[in-house]
Amino acid sequence: MSMDIAVDGLVFTYPSGVTALGGITVSVPAGQRLAIVGQNGAGKTTLVRHFNGIFQPTEGTVRIGDWDTKGRDIAELAARVGYVFQNPDEQLFARSIRDEVGFGPKNLGVPADEIEARVTAALARSGLVGMEDTHPYHLSLSERKRVALASVLAMETPIVVLDEPTTGQDARGVALIGEVVAELAAEGRTVVAITHDMDFCAENFDRVLVMADGRVIADGTPAEAFSRLDALEDAHVEPPQLERLRTELGWAEPVMSVDEFVGQLKTRA
Repeated sequence: MSMDIAVDGLVFTYPSGVTALGGITVSVPAGQRLAIVGQNGAGKTTLVRHFNGIFQPTEGTVRIGDWDTKGRDIAELAARVGYVFQNPDEQLFARSIRDEVGFGPKNLGVPADEIEARVTAALARSGLVGMEDTHPYHLSLSERKRVALASVLAMETPIVVLDEPTTGQDARGVALIGEVVAELAAEGRTVVAITHDMDFCAENFDRVLVMADGRVIADGTPAEAFSRLDALEDAHVEPPQLERLRTELGWAEPVMSVDEFVGQLKTRA
């Protein structure tokens, strides 16, 4: 099932009185790969935690498909929005990877034989085959993050939220997560990622939201968003390294990937 996200006039104020989101309106069509960037405290995590009901709007609305999140609890929204936390230790609890990855589907009432198939597929996607009986806390941080990813993939939600998915990952892990993002989008599922990894963002996402002070200050394709140097400065974000190199070389066209860089280089050979 494909599913849109619609945020309209979203304001969120913490009980302390601090307003973290100042009236955000944004629509995310089903199947889109959306990256959200900005410095710590910009409101990125506060925004996405409205998608699965961890937070409820102070003002405005958040719709997940045909559901308004107001009045929906986290358990209900978990069937539509899978959330991979930045810190995997906030969501891992089982004694084995198999049990961890199978918990979500079981909680959704998926039949036992289908749970097994989902667990097998999720572990393969996450590079964890052969580790099914390992205790998650015997793994490195990067591996635990991939266990958390697998546990969400096994739920087969139409929307997947990734909070800093590449933190602590080596090049192989980053490439694997990029493949997962592409596969989910190809299946018509929406992927939303919070990231400080601008290279990963530029190479793997269709659209970038730049946030600062609880507001969206730039929105567009990676090439469009990363050309907004004024917005990037306000958000304390640097463009991807290939884009910075392109600027130093004086090339006119934006560069978002190695393939694009090589293509432009060939035209100048």
